[in-house]
Amino acid sequence: MPAWTATVFTIFPEMFPGPLGHSLAGKALGDGLWRLETVDIRDFARDKHRSVDDAPFGGGPGMVLRPDIVDAAIDGTPEPGPAIYLSPRGRLLDQARVRDLAAGPGVRLLCGRFEGVDERVIAARGLEEVCLGDFVLSGGEPAAIALIDACVRLLPGVVGDAAALDEESFARGLLEYPHYTRPQLWQGRAVPEVLLSGHHEQIRQWRQAQAEAATQMRRPDLWNRYLARHGRSGRP
Repeated sequence: MPAWTATVFTIFPEMFPGPLGHSLAGKALGDGLWRLETVDIRDFARDKHRSVDDAPFGGGPGMVLRPDIVDAAIDGTPEPGPAIYLSPRGRLLDQARVRDLAAGPGVRLLCGRFEGVDERVIAARGLEEVCLGDFVLSGGEPAAIALIDACVRLLPGVVGDAAALDEESFARGLLEYPHYTRPQLWQGRAVPEVLLSGHHEQIRQWRQAQAEAATQMRRPDLWNRYLARHGRSGRP
């Protein structure tokens, strides 16, 4: 079976693998558990200056990536997986979508620059627009790296203890519970007694309650969805 493949369309291919070449993702890349392909959009330019952008119709500041050049880059690389454009106006990326992408053959990521990409190529290619949050980056490359990392760590064999993935934030619709390690007493702050009890069911209940409380306090949007999913109401 072919390895899960991330194909990135960018004018800065030298930004990859970047952080993806280190830690879990880097080891998995070296072990062949996934593949990374970069496509330099400038290779599809049609002039000696390798121009990929032009001024926007209607005026205004900045430049826009040309649809013909972006389309040629995507068309010339028929790698597997959905085609995604990293865009501030896209659908907010969540763990459910990450799981879907990780379960597929791979993903193709278009990294915008300047003022963005001509709307016509987005429509013609049926690009899915995805956003990491309500903020603006200088380009789509950092967002692409984050999305790939989120997917890669879910691939079989990447994380040593796969069961740990079930306890993470968002895995069950909740934020993760707090963690503690040695020393047992630090700067007058003690580890909660229940974690020292050895009573696994009490620990499980404590962690569940902590996760629910943190989610309700910090992410009421997640908390409301969690309540609706479980047919619950009220405080944790």
